[in-house]
Amino acid sequence: MVADRPVDWCLQPLEGRKKRLLIADMDSTIINVECLDELADFAGLKAEISAITERAMRGELPFEAALRERVAMLKGLPVTALQAAYDERVRLNPGARTMVRTMAANGARCVLVSGGFTFFTRRVAAAAGFHAERANTLDEAGGMLAGTVGEPILGREAKLAALAAEARALGVPPLAALAIGDGANDLAMIGAAGLGVAYRAKPVVAAEADCAVDHADLTAVLHFQGYRAEDFVTD
Repeated sequence: MVADRPVDWCLQPLEGRKKRLLIADMDSTIINVECLDELADFAGLKAEISAITERAMRGELPFEAALRERVAMLKGLPVTALQAAYDERVRLNPGARTMVRTMAANGARCVLVSGGFTFFTRRVAAAAGFHAERANTLDEAGGMLAGTVGEPILGREAKLAALAAEARALGVPPLAALAIGDGANDLAMIGAAGLGVAYRAKPVVAAEADCAVDHADLTAVLHFQGYRAEDFVTD
């Protein structure tokens, strides 16, 4: 059986296979880390905060409450830690830029939608080639993190709303969208999209997604849509 082999596969209808809209999670999907956990490392709190992150991503804690709790623990961290975390820790996952740029070159709108923070999504979106990004904001005071996050928090339902709004703006149904993520707060958008992809995902996400990328890099998502390797935009 294919399921017993280190192979990523996806069975879907031929019609509408190439999607018009890409909605992607950022942390641990497009990039290699959870940005909040890396900020916590600068505060000496990585073990405590990453444990909360893991439970939230598994769906064991409400995302919004878990985010407020973790951000509160970072109160007083110098704002300069954000740039340091980005420079030292954040890297695009293999195939991310090729996936985004190839879909964009073929007419798809590509939007990064994160429960993380705009400081990081702005930079990651530019690096990967997304058209737009949506995320949360970290409040600051006197060059330090204030320990609060802007409201309303962009979480599970906000990600779903972003998919719906982007699809309406394009004049296409949600079935024309591809949504990809790894955590429980991605479940609603993954379920609503025509192609919902779990990337190195938590079990609760892998169980509900249409397909999973567990072995290959993110260019597997292009193959799922019928793109050939010679179609990839790699510059």
